[in-house]
Amino acid sequence: MRRQRKTVDLLVEIATGAIVLVFLFPVLYLILTSLKTQVDAFQYPPVWVFRPTFSNYREVFDLYPFGRFLVNSLIVASASTVAAVALGAMAAYALARFSFRRSKDVAFWILSIRMTPPVAAIIPIFILMRMLGLLDSWASLVIAYSTMNLPFATWLLRGFFSEIPRELDESALVDGCSWFSAFRRIALPLAAPGLVVTAIFVFIFSWNEFLFALILTATKAQTLPVAVTGFIRETGIMWGHMAAAGVIIMTPMVMFSLAVQRYMVRGLTMGAIK
Repeated sequence: MRRQRKTVDLLVEIATGAIVLVFLFPVLYLILTSLKTQVDAFQYPPVWVFRPTFSNYREVFDLYPFGRFLVNSLIVASASTVAAVALGAMAAYALARFSFRRSKDVAFWILSIRMTPPVAAIIPIFILMRMLGLLDSWASLVIAYSTMNLPFATWLLRGFFSEIPRELDESALVDGCSWFSAFRRIALPLAAPGLVVTAIFVFIFSWNEFLFALILTATKAQTLPVAVTGFIRETGIMWGHMAAAGVIIMTPMVMFSLAVQRYMVRGLTMGAIK
């Protein structure tokens, strides 16, 4: 029995390693391509043994204003995440705590807004931003991203606030707190893991968004996903530079996720065991 158990455990580990390798292969291939010269990157079949070079990373910043694009993405994604989570937390708390007529329909309507294809809203948003004089600015992207991510943040946080016992809020009200004070002092600290999880997803959506950034920006507020398309030229695709840019885009998100991994696990499992 012990031998059979060890054999089963070994097979499970091998299968798990194979599945992980399949999912990580595109990322590994992207990193390897970013370390190749242009000649090696164009080789077919792909070259697996080569002399690595970091010239692609250096040229990405030397030949293009990639640092400015990186700053644009950080500012827009951070600002839209703060706005969406802050407004979404208040809306989610109201939906979780107050009962009113057709409250479930209102909650579903909020979620249905997130289901709207972005391409269906891009023309009205473009016209609105042009009328306000906000084209090619951080404000246009922050408003657009916050609007698109607010329904998702509200719906996700509503579940987290619903898991918090209502008696805690009622005790705070008895002690003299207002509803907003109970929300700020009681509900928010207890829902911190959920806030972190929501912020991570909203930040990822904003960081990777392409369509709004393509239509609403030109040069000043251009973000990283749009800037990568600059490596597609009439003479061909600069695979080495594009792969290096992809690694640069991916690295902040990986570091951010690792930094808040503890809170992310707590948030995803919040309310699973009572």
